[in-house]
Amino acid sequence: MVIGFVIEQLLACLLIALAVYLGWHLHNINRLARWLNKPGKFHPPAGQGIWAEIFDRIYHLQQKNRDRKKKLAKYIARFKESTAAMPDATVVLNRYDQIEWVNKAAQESLGLQPAKDIGQHLSNLIRHPSFIRYLNRKDYETPLEIPAPVDEQQQLSVRIIPYGQNQRLLIARDITRIKRLEQMRRDFISNISHELRTPLTVIHGYLESMQDEADGPLAEWHDTLEMMMRQSGRMQNIVNDLLMLSRLENEELKPAAREEVPVPSQLYAIKEEALVLSAEKEHRITLECDNELGLYGVQNELYSVFSNLVFNAVRYTPKGGNITIRWYHDEAGAHLEVTDTGIGIPPQHLPRLTERFFRVDVGRSRDIGGTGLGLAIVKHVLERHQAKLRIKSQVNRGSTFICDFPAESMVIYPQQSVIKM
Repeated sequence: MVIGFVIEQLLACLLIALAVYLGWHLHNINRLARWLNKPGKFHPPAGQGIWAEIFDRIYHLQQKNRDRKKKLAKYIARFKESTAAMPDATVVLNRYDQIEWVNKAAQESLGLQPAKDIGQHLSNLIRHPSFIRYLNRKDYETPLEIPAPVDEQQQLSVRIIPYGQNQRLLIARDITRIKRLEQMRRDFISNISHELRTPLTVIHGYLESMQDEADGPLAEWHDTLEMMMRQSGRMQNIVNDLLMLSRLENEELKPAAREEVPVPSQLYAIKEEALVLSAEKEHRITLECDNELGLYGVQNELYSVFSNLVFNAVRYTPKGGNITIRWYHDEAGAHLEVTDTGIGIPPQHLPRLTERFFRVDVGRSRDIGGTGLGLAIVKHVLERHQAKLRIKSQVNRGSTFICDFPAESMVIYPQQSVIKM
């Protein structure tokens, strides 16, 4: 009986102690909850034992969090100040292409109003078809040029830059002045080329007539007349190339102008012309051609591209060299490759090869009759056909020029297969 009584008393004491201990913890939990629910109260409540350590650690975590928030707020303020001062329109988009923030320039050139447009999907406010396609395709490597939504006379260059966690920064730059200067340059070149064409034709005609008399009374002028004929012919070629460039730059390629172009027949004809041009150089010219593969495009423009690349290979490849022309397709699209074992191009010159009148070796280009406009024409024609030009070259090893056409421009003729000639 005595032992049972003692055990009961001990159990009662333990239960009372446990209740007190739990009550103490509940009291501290309640104090913690009240403290956390009062954002303005920074200092933690006084505590004892483990709760003093808990209060202290939470306090220091809160302090670090407040410091981080202050720094972040400063960074955001600096970002907003800097972007607000930018002359370029700037728009911050979330992962759903909804507007989160715009600067003053975006309000002026894009017509966005922060008060009512924040949270709106950008395509609901900028509805230009080209912009919507650009926004949706997720490939922002190349900037897009569109008229400003508030003024169609104003031209914008739009670029989207991904950052953070699925966020994007849209930057629109006013390029109206640049576009006007480019148009003035194109107009000047077109006009001056037209003005030069007629007098050059007259001069060339007179020189031809005089050259016919070079074996008679004008025999002593034979060499001079021949030189004048060559130079006037070169000037005519430059004028013709400039006129073609002006047309390519100023005329938009309409879908109706596209037709099925039998590329294999063009390449066979170009190869024969290249053999004639090669003549004394004795080049080995090989054509590997998929005879089932054609293109949708403008026939004379594509012929100009292919012939320019092949004839350049002939001109810049030393005697006895090899020239290979390949026409094939894969999943990405159709490809023309022109590879030579010529003199090659230094790497620092590759980015400028398609510029007007750019020559790696000015003297050599003039000696072989180049105008310096061939690759500029190639570039513009390919752009009109949504194609790209790639160039690989090693000095004294040779060069490869590759034209990449999109898959949607291919025409398949189910007749023949690849023929190597």
